[in-house]
Amino acid sequence: MLQKPRIVLPELLDELTPKDPRASRSRRDLQRVHRAMGTVSILRRGIAQLRLAVPPTHILELGAGDGTILLRLARALDPPWLGVSLTVLDRYDLLSKHTREGYRKLGWSLIVLKADALSWAQEPKSQHYDLSITTLFLHHFNAEALSVLIPAIASCSNAFVACEPRRDIAAKLGSRLVGMLGANEVTRADAVTSVAAGFVGKELTSIWPCAAADWSLKESSALPFTHRFTAVRASAQNG
Repeated sequence: MLQKPRIVLPELLDELTPKDPRASRSRRDLQRVHRAMGTVSILRRGIAQLRLAVPPTHILELGAGDGTILLRLARALDPPWLGVSLTVLDRYDLLSKHTREGYRKLGWSLIVLKADALSWAQEPKSQHYDLSITTLFLHHFNAEALSVLIPAIASCSNAFVACEPRRDIAAKLGSRLVGMLGANEVTRADAVTSVAAGFVGKELTSIWPCAAADWSLKESSALPFTHRFTAVRASAQNG
């Protein structure tokens, strides 16, 4: 079936200040949305597919939000990753004391980088990351912006995993049912907008700047509603 083109529109949460009660409620809603989508399990499977030669010690999360998704992932890793330096990039520092303490108990050091992602993408990179991760973030950007952001991620990463909305009928239906999770009006509206801006097929692969011999790329749907993209340098893989 022919898919409709991506439609990228502003989302309500992005227009609210961090202290707006509606924004705080929507971020809590997103934690439930991620659980319904199975995001942590999808991330774990994506990371396993990378076949990294050694566990990553320098990790970047783009569009980190409140930091709870990667904390859940870190707690679920078996065996755990030790001595990790985690950089979380977002326009705002939204990590609570509880979340920071969670990382500290795992032995992960935390660097909060408050920056606009596109501005960051256009700056020289002094830090290289073993693994970069993002969830429900790339769909905020149109094709022109992605053509700036994605090459920047590739230039400073050995591996990358993205979990994004899938632009199909099932995800569209799911987006209209998030109210059943108790989501507020911001989350309900943004869910529909997100799916319209989501991805299908090899749309992210087509933007990734690579030579086939240097990178291994995989892009596919991940049930129930996710579109997953992974990229790994051949030199970072086991065998």
